[in-house]
Amino acid sequence: MSNIAKAFAGGKAFIPFITCGDPDLATTAAAVRAMAANGADLIELGIPFSDPTAEGPVIQGANIRALKAGTTTDKVFDFVREVRRDVTIPMVFMTYANVVFSYGAEKFISTCAEIGIDGLILPDLPYEEKDEFLPICRKYGVDLISMIAPTSENRIAMIAKEAEGFLYIVSSLGVTGTRSEIKTDLASIVKVVRENTKTPCAIGFGISTPEQATTMAGIADGAIVGSAIIKLLEQYGTDAPEHIGAYVKSMKDAIRA
Repeated sequence: MSNIAKAFAGGKAFIPFITCGDPDLATTAAAVRAMAANGADLIELGIPFSDPTAEGPVIQGANIRALKAGTTTDKVFDFVREVRRDVTIPMVFMTYANVVFSYGAEKFISTCAEIGIDGLILPDLPYEEKDEFLPICRKYGVDLISMIAPTSENRIAMIAKEAEGFLYIVSSLGVTGTRSEIKTDLASIVKVVRENTKTPCAIGFGISTPEQATTMAGIADGAIVGSAIIKLLEQYGTDAPEHIGAYVKSMKDAIRA
């Protein structure tokens, strides 16, 4: 069983996202530990990038703050080494293809394996171009996680058949950010996914309330939340981990119920 599969082994998964280095890496470390202690099943770690095209204003702001604080890819790697001493749940990086290219794909992915990163999500990597990274990911045992968007339509089955780790289903068109209502027919997307793979799928983009998380976990195998957590960091700064822990607990309790 891949480490990511363990996130879904105990029922519906709650997957929080955090941008590393916002406002600093010590706060990120405390937040990651708070998430893990309060029921997170898998954590997505964002490596800050100057042009995060999939992100709305909330996570863009986090990227800017993290970069201004001097966060680099090497510092993020060191931070993961440190939290991996006691955080055992699966963790994946969410970043952009340019971050991996500029670092050197083999060096980046081999370091992921060495420090205990289980998967890699690259929102700007088209499915048709994943062979740029897939052979290296397989060489080092790092799952390259595919995304399915509402516009994927006839490609859903194709993407699902080759899925690794888990499938990230994008709930809505546009960028990340909280939404009051999600109108996409996600059940029909998940139906096609289920017909083509046993790989679990989780829904992200726009989820912020326990009610939304419960609905999404009812449709898929898990729910992903980012912007709502970043808003807590923006509001509370270095005091945010305690609030993030309470938020994660409320979301996991809702999914579990």
